[in-house]
Amino acid sequence: MARKIFFSYNYEKDGKRIDEIRNMGVVKDIKPATKEEWNKICSEGDASIKKWIDDKMKDADCVVVFIGEETLSRKWIRYEIEKAWNEGKGLLGVYVHNLEDPVTGKCKKGDNPFEHFTMNRDGKKLRSVIKCYDPEPDDAYNCIIDNLDYWIDDAMSIRNNY
Repeated sequence: MARKIFFSYNYEKDGKRIDEIRNMGVVKDIKPATKEEWNKICSEGDASIKKWIDDKMKDADCVVVFIGEETLSRKWIRYEIEKAWNEGKGLLGVYVHNLEDPVTGKCKKGDNPFEHFTMNRDGKKLRSVIKCYDPEPDDAYNCIIDNLDYWIDDAMSIRNNY
């Protein structure tokens, strides 16, 4: 059975980078909203955004958080991280600062968002369990192509055993 992967990222700042990853075809992610759909969802308020996320993540096996310069400040990415962990989904981070955006180039490395979550069961930071990968600066796309599937397997294994 094919795994269902949810990509979590800052649509405005990192969307083009993530489109490149999506087009690699390494994994099949859950279909994102088009720009027009997302604008409509956002115009309907927080309840509409939450419902869209909940509906899309419902069947996901794993959530890949693409970490860009502003990821930590994104309310809905924080919601997706908490939801994924609480629902027992695989969870991992991939830094995107070494990926070229066709318009803006590379961005600054973002902070690890998992550092800002504390697990209720043992008081440890989520960062102590969730792995973040930082693709090689000279060949970031090929690093992701070669490893994303393995990283997802590892994240799901970690979650199943934690």
